[in-house]
Amino acid sequence: MNPSVDSLVLYKGQPAVVRQAAAKKLTIELAGGERVSVRPKDVALLHPGPVAHLRQLPPAIGDPLTAWELLQGQATTLPELAELSFGSYTPATAWAAWTVVADGLYFIGDPEAITAHTAEEVAKIQAAREAKAADERDWDAFATRVADGRVVLEDERYLADVIALAVGRAEASRTLRRLGRPQTPESAHTLLLSVGRWQPADNPYPARLAVPTEPVADTIVAAAQQAQLPDETRRDLTHLLALAIDDEGSSDPDDALSLDEGRLWVHVADVAALVTPDDAVDREARGRSANLYLPDGTIHMLPEELTARLALGLQPVSPALSLLLAPQPDGDFELLEIVASWVRVTRLSYEQAETLLDESPYDALAAVAAANRARRIANGAVEIDLPEVKIKAALDGMVTIRPLPSLGSRALVREAMLMAGEAVGRLAMAQNIPLAFTAQDSPQSDDGLPADLTGAGMSIMWAKRRSMQRSRPSTAPGRHAGLGLDVYVQATSPLRRYLDLLAHQQLRAHLRGAPLLDTAAVTLRIGTADAVAGAVRAAERQSNQHWTLVYLLQHPDWQGEGVVVEQKQGRDVVVIPALAWETELYRRPSRPLDSVVTLAVESVDLPNRTARFRVV
Repeated sequence: MNPSVDSLVLYKGQPAVVRQAAAKKLTIELAGGERVSVRPKDVALLHPGPVAHLRQLPPAIGDPLTAWELLQGQATTLPELAELSFGSYTPATAWAAWTVVADGLYFIGDPEAITAHTAEEVAKIQAAREAKAADERDWDAFATRVADGRVVLEDERYLADVIALAVGRAEASRTLRRLGRPQTPESAHTLLLSVGRWQPADNPYPARLAVPTEPVADTIVAAAQQAQLPDETRRDLTHLLALAIDDEGSSDPDDALSLDEGRLWVHVADVAALVTPDDAVDREARGRSANLYLPDGTIHMLPEELTARLALGLQPVSPALSLLLAPQPDGDFELLEIVASWVRVTRLSYEQAETLLDESPYDALAAVAAANRARRIANGAVEIDLPEVKIKAALDGMVTIRPLPSLGSRALVREAMLMAGEAVGRLAMAQNIPLAFTAQDSPQSDDGLPADLTGAGMSIMWAKRRSMQRSRPSTAPGRHAGLGLDVYVQATSPLRRYLDLLAHQQLRAHLRGAPLLDTAAVTLRIGTADAVAGAVRAAERQSNQHWTLVYLLQHPDWQGEGVVVEQKQGRDVVVIPALAWETELYRRPSRPLDSVVTLAVESVDLPNRTARFRVV
């Protein structure tokens, strides 16, 4: 039955008066005077009226609590509840009785069927409301502290989901939503810094990219400790001077060089002698893909116990897989043999080796390297020389940034490693050994750029790098355009990169005449390791950016030179060599490419990894 004209009804939780009634439509008037057309089922009858206007619903005086005490646990009706609570059933008392029901503390139901809560139910509801009110008071106090830029220990319950979002463990934060802030990792990072919960030294990027940062598990370490070198014949090369040239402070040297009557030995840590396909250590290394090099420390792919046993020069004599190369007059070479060996390694830094390049055997090694470099350049290699730096973060959070000069010693080692990688690739092609070859397609477009970058300005180097395509691992051999090599395999860092270890496992099996992993198995390993390697590289890149900005925060008066490398619409792209940092400046006035400007830091946005500079 439809409510009649001038009756009081409930519509969307508010009172309304029926002004017109038809079979399928009602016209009702709301408290503000607005009239709307609704279906009869959209309203519920509170009182048959008549009600001239909702102003006729003054506050009713009564005792709903006594009514509840009489009715608790029983069913009742709205008219009965109005009578018991307010002494009569009128439009005003009907609305007053309904507000008591709608409050939900003492009664529950709808206008047609109402039930009084029991005393136990009322007590439970009251306790819940009191707890909610206390929570609201606590939240208001927390929001006030956030506005003041401080928190207390008890606020950790609010910050937990903020931290989870900041490090990539959650996609949203209830706390940020209630504070009216964006639901992004950057917004979470900003809040944590603003209240002092995080310090600038807190680096969220490895965790955000789901890169493992914890040490290798004890079970894997135990497996590594139990592993023993196989009982096999090793060539004794300990009479040769084997030079492991690496960065100052390197803890995992995995390659060394020797000259032997004009021939070049490239010795590589024989990791595959202890780490075999699909053993526990191999699976762990595959899941990590590579060492994670961060300014505040290195997270190793392999158990450190293995590094201590296998890294070249950490023990008096080291096991190695050694490649013997015979350099040719035209800069090419011949792979003579690959042998398991014993080597006695002398360690030194690039800086130390740089001072010895005019002495034997460094001068002869440099000559071999120079010939190989010339051959690669003649074959189309792209030699890009852009600023590089070494970023270090101490335990106290202080950051140092040191430019890495283009040292001849670095070039020497690099060329020798490229020769070894090319030799492994040639062998794999000739013997049908499934390996992870590294290929790189030719630049997408480098119109107008010189093929020979010798002596080119930084803007040319910058443009050339932007034109280069990403290298990729594959079981199919292919040309590496950037290196100027027709085939190449990364095979000289098995302590640091999983695909290098995979290459060694296959080489050792080939040398022993043992079964090889087939192409499908190698493809699966490439896919697994390469997917993680992308995250590792991103974590390293973003961490370097993070710590560079921390350095600028620690040196707010920093000034340095920038070089214009690209011109955009109204802006110049500028590289800051001392920081290996890219920034943009408004082009006022116009600046030619490769011009130098003096810059000062203007502002740093750590969560968004950006900095603004001004021209001095």
